Amino acid sequence: MSDQAQELRNLIKHQSAVQGERPTRIITVTSGKGGVGKSNFTLNFALALQQKGFKVLIFDADIGLANIDVLMGVSSPYSLYHLLKREKTVWDIINTGPQGLQFIAGGSGFNDLIRLSEEQLDYFAEQVGQLNGHVDFILFDTGAGLSKETLKFILAAQETIVVTTPEPTSITDAYAIIKMVHSMDYDVKFRLVVNRVLDWKEGRQTADKISMVAKQFMNLDIPTIGYVMDDSSVSKAVRKQVPFSLAFPDSAAAKSLNELTQDFLSNQMPAENQGASVKGFLNRMIRMLKP
Repeated sequence: MSDQAQELRNLIKHQSAVQGERPTRIITVTSGKGGVGKSNFTLNFALALQQKGFKVLIFDADIGLANIDVLMGVSSPYSLYHLLKREKTVWDIINTGPQGLQFIAGGSGFNDLIRLSEEQLDYFAEQVGQLNGHVDFILFDTGAGLSKETLKFILAAQETIVVTTPEPTSITDAYAIIKMVHSMDYDVKFRLVVNRVLDWKEGRQTADKISMVAKQFMNLDIPTIGYVMDDSSVSKAVRKQVPFSLAFPDSAAAKSLNELTQDFLSNQMPAENQGASVKGFLNRMIRMLKP
């Protein structure tokens, strides 16, 4: 299965090069449990990438609990639902948040995606495939835990950021989601972000617990991108419906996020592990959705 996936990635990569497309990097952001600050991280990470000169689009894939627009205090007139019903094009459903950050709101659309016909799936792929080269990064903010929908995004994206906190239950659930995906024999590249740490030492210890166990029992390397400090400014920003990196740019959380983002960009994964393009991502997802 992993060999077939690699062949498909290589094929799509070759097609994109021939067509002169600039590949868009697809990253899934997930967590083993809710309440760890995953969506807040995704939003502020996207803004940090954008501030460093990259174009970013957030795709809110948290079924039933989509809240990226709420965190930004931005109204979303159109969502994935309108695309699936062919009422709007993919360009119509792209909304704009602070600092010009682009996002696609979630909502009920993903429930419909699971029941689409083959013809509708092809239309969805054709529309979303147009995003390739439009931005440098697409961040898929998934639901917490390993639902069947979240699993599809993890397997299709190839690169997944797992957000955890130092809490024992969060660590256990983060490891569980990595173990479950790894057992399915897909070549998924995981990386860790530890949120709400008291200091760098706590962040390092938390990441080490997961990475050492993953190495021991699965022979799997789980690099750590970095840590985000526990900071009361984050909850204040949520109440204000303004991203904390914008509301409190000098806060400990914002500064640590900026360092994390710089480390992420300085330690890029090899090109063959980044995924070929939006088209490659869609091909893999549709193969999983079709009977």
